[in-house]
This record gives sequence, C-alpha cells and structure tokens, in this order.
Amino acid sequence: MNIELSAIEARVIGCLIEKEVTTPDYYPLTLNSLTSACNQKSNREPVMVLSESEVQEAVDSLIARRLVSDESGFNSRASKFQHRFCNTEFGDLKLSAQEKGLVCCLLLRGAQTPGELRTRTNRLAEFSDVKQVESVLETMSDNGLVVKLPREAGKRESRYQHLFSGEVDLNALATTSAPSMGQSGKLEQLEEEVLALREEVKELRLLVEQLNERN
Repeated sequence: MNIELSAIEARVIGCLIEKEVTTPDYYPLTLNSLTSACNQKSNREPVMVLSESEVQEAVDSLIARRLVSDESGFNSRASKFQHRFCNTEFGDLKLSAQEKGLVCCLLLRGAQTPGELRTRTNRLAEFSDVKQVESVLETMSDNGLVVKLPREAGKRESRYQHLFSGEVDLNALATTSAPSMGQSGKLEQLEEEVLALREEVKELRLLVEQLNERN
C-alpha cells in the first residue's frame, strides 16, 4: 500500500470521512471546522490539541499527494476541504460503506476490538452483529488494510489496527500484556459514551439551527 500517514494526517483524513457522513450539510469543512473536529474530546484517541497552522500543514501535505482537495469556490472567503482518500476516480483505494466506516473509526481512535468497532461505527455504517464486523475486518486484513493484533492478557477479543501509518511490529506487541478492564476502565468507557452522545446532540442542534435559518 502506497499510503502512509502521519498521526496528524490520519486524524485529518478520519475527521473528513466522519463529517462527510455525519454532517453532510457542513461538508466540505473549513480549516476552522476541521481543526475543531481534530481536537474533539469525544470519539478521538488520543485527544489532540492542534493549532490551525498544524492542521493546515497536514492538509497541504495531503493535497500534494491528492488525498485531500480544496473545494472552495472562486469568490469563497474560506477554503473548504474534502478527502479524496478513497472511492475517487483518481485513486485505487475502493472501500464499501462498511469498510469505510471501519477505516474512519480506526483512523480516529487507533486499535480497537470488533465489539468496540460495532458500537462506535453506528453512525458511519450498518452491521447486523459483531460477527459481521469480524468478517469485514478479515477481508480487509487479507487486502492489507488492517492487521489483527496479538490478544492482550485478560481480554476476550483481539484488536485490529489500520495499516495506513506503516507496518506494525506484531512480535513486539506479542511480548507485552495489559491488565483486564477494572472499575476505572468501565468508568472511562461510560464517560466516552456520554461524550459521544453530547457530540451527537451538538451536531443535531447545528442541523436544526441550519434548517430554521432556511425557513
């Protein structure tokens, strides 16, 4: 695969894919909106605090590689950006809606289990159950898009990681282990879900305001 993204570039692409699906009325994104999306506290891991100049630098690099395009009009006061990461006439990467949703979530949150991906992609793609997620991930693994990581100690599921930021040293990961989720881990998961719900409410309010302005 000839796509290799830095951490910030992966965040930019993930945000553009996400907002294309979840808030199409506000897509393509201005630099300000894209920066805010990159710095969201919900649905992001790790949480980043990026400046507009850092995001612009990543966007410029992606534009140079034809992974992002500037879609602002001739008289537009602000540039607006959209991804050309997949499913375009200029690139070879073609993803189904389910694959695209999984890639988006992996770009935004790093390695995750099929169960986590099933929950976190509910606004990006439709899956009947976790087994279907696992099936799609296995196909993506065969195509060199993701890799299945060694199962962590105390965990029932293995995590999957995207390969758009370079190869993963599976041997090194196999020698490490992590404790099973305790009470603090459960609280963190609940906090993440609450933050995600709050973000959805904000996006819905923006859509309602937009509709009211049109009326």
